[in-house]
Amino acid sequence: MEFFFLCGLTLFVLFAISSLLAIFSSTRKTNGCCSGTSLPPGRTGLPFIGESLEFLSTGRKGHPQKFIYDRMDKYHSRVFKTSILGEPCGAAGNKFLFSNENKLVTAWWPDSVNKIFPSSLQTSSKEESKKMRKLLPHFLKPEALSRYVGVMDSIAQRHFGAHWEGQSQVSVFPLAKNYTFWVASKVFLSIEEPEHVARLSRPFNVLASGIIAIPINLPGTPFNRAIKASNIVRRELIAIIRRRKIDLTEKNASPTQDILSHMLLTCDENGKYMNEMDVADKILGLLIGGHDTASAAITFVVKYLAELPEIYQKVLKEQMEIAKSKAPGEFLNWEDIQKMKYSWNVACEVMRLAPPLQGAFREALNEFTYAGFAIPKGWKLYWSANSTHRNPECFPEPEKFDPSRFEGNGPARYMYVPFGGGPRMCPGKEYARLEILVFMHNIIKRYKWEKLLPHENIIVDPMPMPAKGLPVGLFPQTTTA
Repeated sequence: MEFFFLCGLTLFVLFAISSLLAIFSSTRKTNGCCSGTSLPPGRTGLPFIGESLEFLSTGRKGHPQKFIYDRMDKYHSRVFKTSILGEPCGAAGNKFLFSNENKLVTAWWPDSVNKIFPSSLQTSSKEESKKMRKLLPHFLKPEALSRYVGVMDSIAQRHFGAHWEGQSQVSVFPLAKNYTFWVASKVFLSIEEPEHVARLSRPFNVLASGIIAIPINLPGTPFNRAIKASNIVRRELIAIIRRRKIDLTEKNASPTQDILSHMLLTCDENGKYMNEMDVADKILGLLIGGHDTASAAITFVVKYLAELPEIYQKVLKEQMEIAKSKAPGEFLNWEDIQKMKYSWNVACEVMRLAPPLQGAFREALNEFTYAGFAIPKGWKLYWSANSTHRNPECFPEPEKFDPSRFEGNGPARYMYVPFGGGPRMCPGKEYARLEILVFMHNIIKRYKWEKLLPHENIIVDPMPMPAKGLPVGLFPQTTTA
């Protein structure tokens, strides 16, 4: 599930000197690690909760980078230790981290994720992760995804017809989640009926909102609600899986129609097929990855286009030229997507300033040193995105919105990592690009809009989102195709 879910749920880091990671250690003895080398400076806070409350609080106030920058200033610019989500931590660089994937570090998720996904990819072995990654490229490489452009456009048009048309104002974030979940349901499960999608999405949204939470399983807590919601979604997915098995046997479904069929019909090198629970958890992980991060990115695209009329006009010009080339009723295709260069530069700049997810976890496989400090085996490392994305050494005038940063070859390697890096680079990168661009095309050819709350706060919990869902006023587009 890390391909997507953390494609999004983990994809941003630091570059070189200013990079950040989080290192979690269990209570095991660490004396003697890297003999003669000291542990990173920092503090681990209160027992069990550590500094979790401050870590989460800065995010909910819209400044997730403050937790990191404060400790960089106080302890060390490249590495420090702390304790969040029930584990002690530290920080380090993304170049070092990505280049040592499966050598010195490996993927790791906090207990909250492990308990919600008991058989999911993040909690499986490294070998299981490799097997799952072999399943995905068949559907997620550009050549395969090109056939879904028209499907995404069809869903986008139905989405706007059902939820935007005839409205004078809407809340963008909930509608963006509706759109991305509808697309993911169709592409992964071949489900597109609005009633079925809605039945899945209600508990799914509860799950997504509590998946990264302090793992306190008491009634009424976000974590407890997420566990209950995951069981509801999983039961629904298992019912879908069983129906699909019958359809495949009776040849009422195609072996290549979606990822679900592919998972059910693909065995490992020993001839073993995944069981229903394993398939359900992996599909659930893909749904999360194809939903939450893209929803946040789309919402912030709408936000910045409302704030920056000159950027809006350039995107409008590019998209209307594409719209004018289409016959009535003709859907977007792969060639149209390739023409959306400026629109994608805008989306990339949005994801630089508002990375959909704030960081990712790794575990030290062996003892090693970084920046002169000892990192014991078993410590968990957390890397953050904002530390490079808003670093003037990486991006001059980092607070300025400038899509030209992504022209040509774009930023240097490891500076901008919305889709991760190294062996765990998110294979859903192209999928995310398609659904974001299809949404941009459909909204801008229909509407102009303005923010109804000019100073709406941004919170991060665990991804950035407008506190009130980004309500906007809608005005019919006067530029015609």
